[in-house]
Amino acid sequence: MRFAFIPVAAAMAVGAAAPVLAEPYVLDKSHTQVIFSVDHLGFSVVHGWFRNMDAEIDFDPEALEQTRVTFTIDAASVDTNWPARDEHIRSADFLDVENHPTITFVSKSVELTSAETARLTGEVTLRGVTHEETFDVRLNKYGPSPIVPGKMVAGFTATGELDRTRYGMNYAAPAVGGTIPIRIELEMSPAGQ
Repeated sequence: MRFAFIPVAAAMAVGAAAPVLAEPYVLDKSHTQVIFSVDHLGFSVVHGWFRNMDAEIDFDPEALEQTRVTFTIDAASVDTNWPARDEHIRSADFLDVENHPTITFVSKSVELTSAETARLTGEVTLRGVTHEETFDVRLNKYGPSPIVPGKMVAGFTATGELDRTRYGMNYAAPAVGGTIPIRIELEMSPAGQ
């Protein structure tokens, strides 16, 4: 299903349509992943993810530019499938989870780039340092669940990258990747469904 995001936004811009109000959506944590990749000395790429996260989402399928998201990640839930490495990532060399237990993203704006894509800009706070970052977002599908009657589901993929050294994580950079590709796969549904 295609969203008519751009025509709706254009109509609103010239006052031809009444304002559309976004409504609360709930993150489906069982179908959401925050995945990252790190180049290891040029020999290989290590992949990891965070096991625990939550989000507050206001969304309207007819007006993507109205979307507001606050995403919170439990930094200690990092998992690279190697416990000793995970403990090092939790240390002060990297995430410093003892002093900074959460990673947050708070959206500021949504720029439509096609009927199915947008650029989502917001503030990432990591290790107590905040920078503005932008992610490319693609609508994968929006429609009724074929498994749960009456439930609407929106699925998205967001991609971007973070320069970890901007957040004070300088350990072994750039030999161990300083620029970290991020991929977020998520599903969400209207609250109350």
